[in-house]
Order: sequence, then C-alpha cells, then structure tokens
Amino acid sequence: MKFLLLLSLLAHVSAFMPTSMLSPSSKLFSDAAAPAEDEAPAAPVKAGPAYACITKAEIMSEPNTLEFGSVWDPLGLAEIGSDETLAWFRHAEVKHGRVAMAAFTGWAVVGAGLHLPGDLTRAGLHFADIPKAGLAAWDATPGIGKVQMLVFAGLVEFHDEIFQAKGFNGKESKHYLRGGTPGRNAVPGLYDPFGLSSRR
Repeated sequence: MKFLLLLSLLAHVSAFMPTSMLSPSSKLFSDAAAPAEDEAPAAPVKAGPAYACITKAEIMSEPNTLEFGSVWDPLGLAEIGSDETLAWFRHAEVKHGRVAMAAFTGWAVVGAGLHLPGDLTRAGLHFADIPKAGLAAWDATPGIGKVQMLVFAGLVEFHDEIFQAKGFNGKESKHYLRGGTPGRNAVPGLYDPFGLSSRR
C-alpha cells in the first residue's frame, strides 16, 4: 500500500514542474494531445521592478576554492533557475547551517546534564524530568511547548523576510533577492565586538 501511494505521488510530480524541465517525450505527448490553434500575438510584457539581484557569476566567483579546487556543487543546483533562485539557495544554506549549529549546541548542553531550573508546565513537569535523548525529549515536551517553538521560528522568519530592508544596526540594507547579501539576518543589536559584520 505504501509503495502504491508513493508511486501515485511520483506520477503527478510532472504537474508541478516547469515545462522546460519536462523530458522531450512528455513534451511530445502534451503537444499531440493539444489541438492546433492559430497563435495569437503575444501581449507586451510589463517591465519588472527596478532591482538587481546578485548574479550567478558573482556568487560562483566568491567562495573560497582552496578546499575543493573549485565550487563544490555535485548536484548542479547552481544551474537551476535564475539569479534569485541561487540567492535563495545560499540564504537557506546559511540559515540551515546556523540552525544545525544551534541544535548541536543544545544537544551537547542537554547531554552534559544542564537544564533550566523550575517547572516546564503548571502541571508539575520539571525541566529536569525531560529525557536527554533528542527524540524522547521531543516526545516528552507538551504540545503547547512545541507550538511555542514553531511560532517563535515563524516569527523569526517573518521578521527576516519582511523587515530585512529596515537595516542592520541602524544601517540601510537590501533584501537578499533585491541585491542584498544572502545569509544576513536583521537582528537588532547583534553582538559584534570586533566589527566583523561591517567588513561585508
């Protein structure tokens, strides 16, 4: 049953793919099924917003190539989509790397036996009662605690996406899809004693 469900899901993937990614055989079938029509003249395309995203060439020339000798992209993700797509990939990569580092730190702290003092819930569940193992700790966390974590993560995402142009530490900034630097977070009062963020 699971195999049939997976097979039916995979069969409909082509409905969500851009036409340029469809195989020639699927284009042949889709052209054969459609009746021939007289092509109407194309309507003029309106000019888009006046912004410039960082280009693929700029992104691909930027990384440190000492470790691999070139840009490490075994799946060819840099060739998928537009400049905005690659900027979004880079921003997501940096963001998920930060989340992974925070998760590892949390795992190490809890594994060392450190925990917050007091009660986790009003029902008497203490922070010390939560198991050290990751999945067991998630299962022992009450549902409202899980909701709070997800809402907090959503608020951080909302803040970064919507208010990115408000600036970093009083400086004007641009969204990463509008010419800004991928991976920068709009965190007010970011701790930066050595001024490393101003060197970007």
